[in-house]
Amino acid sequence: MMTIKNSIKADIDEIFRLYKIATDFQKTRFTVHWPEFERGLVENEIDEKRQWKLEIDGRIACVWSTTFDDPQIWEERNADPAVYIHRIATNPDFRGQYLVAEIVKWARTFATGHDKAYIRMDTVGNNIKLINYYGKCGFEFLDSLKLSNTKGLPAHYDNATVSLFEIRLK
Repeated sequence: MMTIKNSIKADIDEIFRLYKIATDFQKTRFTVHWPEFERGLVENEIDEKRQWKLEIDGRIACVWSTTFDDPQIWEERNADPAVYIHRIATNPDFRGQYLVAEIVKWARTFATGHDKAYIRMDTVGNNIKLINYYGKCGFEFLDSLKLSNTKGLPAHYDNATVSLFEIRLK
């Protein structure tokens, strides 16, 4: 049975385990990878009900966070009513199950319920395999953007070019 709900404080160790697994995988494939995220960042997302988990049979299969505001990455497009998805990390026991497609199904309902017209995501770099995968999950690849203001963003955004994706709902 698959369920999606907010992460809770008791999930933090598992969230960070999944981040480490994802980062270790990124290091084998790409020059840019996630930094070690601040625990306070995740605690804050949990407190604000912006950290999510997809569970299968009671086990965390993947995690991600959301926000309704992402101006440093989306610049002038940030004015659009959107939900932004960040840091999807999948438990390796559940890889290959197209969990991003499940997140998209959930995000369509979540975004519509919050009067948002877009679901958006970014990824650092020009990972063609990932771009194609996100396309299969319903995202349109918009373009690549060299970030100009990364102050306060996680370290992997420093001097980065991001690939931007969106699903238009309205």
